[in-house]
Amino acid sequence: MNPLLEIQFRVPFDKIQPSDVEPAIDHLLLEAQQRLQDTILSDRPLHRLDTMTEKLDYAMSVVRHLEAVATTPELRAAFNAVQPKVSAFYSSLPLNEELWKAIQRYAAGDEARSLTGTLRRYLTKTIDAFKRHGAELDPAGKARLKEIDVALAEATTKFSENVLDSTNAWDLTITDEAKLAGLPPSAIAAARAAAAAKGRDGWRFTLQAPSYLALMTYLDDREIRELVWRAYNTRAASGQYDNRELIRKILALRKEKAQLLGFKDFADLVLNDRMAHSGERAQNFIEDLRRKTEKRFREENRELAAFAHCDLQPWDIGYWAEKQRAALYAFDEEALRPYFPLERVVSGMFEIFGRLLGIRVTPEPGVPVWHPEVRCYSIHDSASDQHLGSFYADWFPRENKRGGAWMDSLITGNPEKSEPHLGLICGNLTPPVDDKPALLTHREVETIFHEFGHLLHHLLSRVEVRSLSGTNVAWDFVELPSQIMENWCWERESLDLFARHYETGESIPEELFQKMKRAKTFRAANAQMRQLGFGFVDLALHREWDGKTDVVEYSRRILQNFAPAPLPEDYAMIAGFTHLFGSPVGYGAGYYSYKWAEVLDADAFTRFRNEGVFNEKTGHEYREKILARGDSEDPAVLYRQFMGRDPDPGALLERAGLKAPE
Repeated sequence: MNPLLEIQFRVPFDKIQPSDVEPAIDHLLLEAQQRLQDTILSDRPLHRLDTMTEKLDYAMSVVRHLEAVATTPELRAAFNAVQPKVSAFYSSLPLNEELWKAIQRYAAGDEARSLTGTLRRYLTKTIDAFKRHGAELDPAGKARLKEIDVALAEATTKFSENVLDSTNAWDLTITDEAKLAGLPPSAIAAARAAAAAKGRDGWRFTLQAPSYLALMTYLDDREIRELVWRAYNTRAASGQYDNRELIRKILALRKEKAQLLGFKDFADLVLNDRMAHSGERAQNFIEDLRRKTEKRFREENRELAAFAHCDLQPWDIGYWAEKQRAALYAFDEEALRPYFPLERVVSGMFEIFGRLLGIRVTPEPGVPVWHPEVRCYSIHDSASDQHLGSFYADWFPRENKRGGAWMDSLITGNPEKSEPHLGLICGNLTPPVDDKPALLTHREVETIFHEFGHLLHHLLSRVEVRSLSGTNVAWDFVELPSQIMENWCWERESLDLFARHYETGESIPEELFQKMKRAKTFRAANAQMRQLGFGFVDLALHREWDGKTDVVEYSRRILQNFAPAPLPEDYAMIAGFTHLFGSPVGYGAGYYSYKWAEVLDADAFTRFRNEGVFNEKTGHEYREKILARGDSEDPAVLYRQFMGRDPDPGALLERAGLKAPE
């Protein structure tokens, strides 16, 4: 039997083959079409609509995930073959005249008028979503919208493939050990292992995050830093993997789609049901933060140039900033690495949030996985012992795995039937080398906590409507549960639970901890401006770009205003920006939401800081009022229920050391 045809909580990753993909999806599409007809004929179409595509959703989630973490040419070909027809089916649902009429009939009836709470919100959001996705277009408009959605699915998939392929197409092997000067032993050992894995002598470096960041931060050889920086920031910008034309196509399709649906631009379309509500409001939000950050940003860059005694280029910034930080605070980020062995970090994280949120996380051995390094865990409620959900964790980079870190859902359970959720978290963290455990940077620790926050949002959801469950919230709210988790990586009380030297078991010495805390806001204005720059270029491309100007040059000019050094003319990071162009919507016109959510998380954490970072009452309220509620209520209302007020933007500036004295 085809392993993709039925929803299986223990996903048979060991049995799924590329040859299973097309027949399974074709079968499930036919099945979904039949369920669509049943929904149209039902007296209660709203209830059927929520689960109508459940099996297709599951199969596509599994296939999409495997293509991201264990791709092969055969799997990629199968995924690319089914993606357009699945996208066409999903796009056709709001355009289905009979389904739209069935929902309208139901909405006008007595049962619909009596709905309250989550079901009332589901009905309202369903009607709004149908309108926003073209239900009221004429037949020609509906046909064009379907074409646009299929074209977007194809173009954004190809964009992601080009980024992965261009990243993997480049590496650098150094055979002269003297050229490694400045690199920490952990980076040298990892590079030696990477070379050996390819049957080479010397030290191999790639554009994957652990390798790239170590080079840019520590390597003394400026020429090599420049070479690697240019390679990274021109990925997918030329040759067979050139994404320039795809970006133009994606932006044009998104704009046409928005205008077809009656919106000025794509930003107004996608932000319509988010907290910001419009592109203009999102732009005003990041412009306000830019004004409050820019003065300190300029000061930081003058201070760095004075420290380095030279004109700085982009490939110099990370290197000299690390040296300046060490000089100012006598703090070396690498000094923390021995205190963050992956296994202890993960188990400590489970203990912290187990205590705080009233859950228990335990390993699930013997579960089929897609790679031997993958681990599976279950989450139970501490009080009732109810199985709330399970998840997979895949931490290390591989050449057949996309870069970055992310969380995803595979199954959304039904709390009313005690059905558990299933999800996953992936990273590209520093792997173990030379018989040592995987020793992480503090930033990598924050990444684990961040993704676990997304995961808990999914696994602890108690919403009975699938499409309103877990992380299915406004994108400018979705980062709150993830970003707030990073705060526990800075508290002595929580660090002492997991930050232990991998050899001695000692906790971080107080002197080193204080240095780490003092260095926390080092170049905070630069970090903030970098994120704001991404938000600005995102909104500018989706609101103001004329469609004719070279998109790479246009983006470079905007990003230059947020960069600490002059950007070369061939700077093309936009060509590798999968957040914006790796899926039909993704973070397109929504990158500002990272900062929006940072305001929320900085402010919300003040309650934990005031009441205790392990205060179980506060943790229980956070679980019940935020994590468990999904999109069952307006996010602004959920926030007020937890905090008792609206968010205070000053909390973010204060945390970053950027708040002006009163």
